[in-house]
Amino acid sequence: MTRKKAPLLLLATILLSTLTLAQAPSARDFSKENARPSPDWVKDAVIYQIFPRQYSATGDFNGITKDLDRLKTLGVDVLWLMPIHPIGEAKKKGTIGSPYAVKDFYTINPDYGTAADLKRLVTESHRRGIKVIIDIVANHTAWDSVMMKTPAFYTRNDKGEIIPPVPDWADVADLNYDNPELRKYMIDMLKFWVRDFDLDGFRCDVAGFVPTDFWETARAEVDKVKPDTLWLAEWESPDLHPKAFDLDYSWAMHAMLDKVLHGQMPAYELRKVWEDQATKFPKGTLKMRFSDNHDERRAIARFGEKGALAAQAFVFALDGVPLVYNGMEAGDTTESGAPALFEKRPIFWQFAERRPDIVKFYPAMIALRKSSNALRRGDLTWLKNSDEARVIAFARRAGAEEIVVAINMSSIPFFGSIETAGNFDEVTPNKTSTVNALPSLSLDANGFRIFRKR
Repeated sequence: MTRKKAPLLLLATILLSTLTLAQAPSARDFSKENARPSPDWVKDAVIYQIFPRQYSATGDFNGITKDLDRLKTLGVDVLWLMPIHPIGEAKKKGTIGSPYAVKDFYTINPDYGTAADLKRLVTESHRRGIKVIIDIVANHTAWDSVMMKTPAFYTRNDKGEIIPPVPDWADVADLNYDNPELRKYMIDMLKFWVRDFDLDGFRCDVAGFVPTDFWETARAEVDKVKPDTLWLAEWESPDLHPKAFDLDYSWAMHAMLDKVLHGQMPAYELRKVWEDQATKFPKGTLKMRFSDNHDERRAIARFGEKGALAAQAFVFALDGVPLVYNGMEAGDTTESGAPALFEKRPIFWQFAERRPDIVKFYPAMIALRKSSNALRRGDLTWLKNSDEARVIAFARRAGAEEIVVAINMSSIPFFGSIETAGNFDEVTPNKTSTVNALPSLSLDANGFRIFRKR
């Protein structure tokens, strides 16, 4: 999405209002409902977000296809491609423009390659057991979109002028979902990509700006073409889960993680966010957990190297489905948000030479997650510790397996204890020591340790 500060504040206000309304006495109580069931491959997934023009030197589909073996070795299960469509020229921002200002939903950005190139990327990904989803920007289009031939598709002000969704998004025009013909156009388009390119689902940009009943209808229609796809909402609201989406963004948890790692809030506030959402969202809700994406400053720039590792360890160990944003596994600091969202800013993969701890962390942590049913699907129980203002601790349990995770969210070493019982073996990735002294525990500054019960 073409975001800057004002829209981020606006989105936060809207999200808060949505959650507040969901709890009003007259409102539907989503906490008493069940989230739509998701396939096992969704629950077990590690999602890898790709900004195609920044990912490789060529900035195209073939540059991604050439790297699939590396991604498979890393442990990636799902590739999420940011918008692959042509970018509008009218009112564009920057030199190239935002990929979220789409000119034609039915065609491919020629800078990325051809339809055959995309089909090859999907086929080669599937051959390696990797799913592929694409970004869909259903809320708005570029001002020179082919859809402008049907002006009734767009929202107008009192003067009859087509308007952007919010004032700061001046490079895009708002679509009007009161128009049933627009709804049909968009549903047919979604079916086209799944049917003709064998895609495995969609990441739906600013999903809360589009009516939930549209998403529910669209999901039902696409399911007829290809069942068991993955639908990810860039939003956070209980009403999205019963029928429409498999996953939504864990924006509230991410916002709190940012504050905690910057010393602005105590670590136990992370538990409070989790507990609050557990009382509001449908049972079985899945969250996409993240510490970095194209809308944020790079995690390593915000938190430092150790803090970024602590944040991503939290993402991998918490319940939900983790996200890796392209370049994180190399310690890349190249920004992707505005103004870089509108320019060519390739990932600097050579950072890997200077970030050995990060390079070792990602494949090892993903392998640990894949080896553990508890980490992928287990229940979560928060554990008390001797300094909850700085340290979080929780257990993940599935059947007879129990994993205990402790993370120091501060820059001061921790020497204390966590409330747990039994004998454990340490399984922290890349740890040379396997000595277990639980319930006594030491953690480096921004350190984390993971244990498996014997």
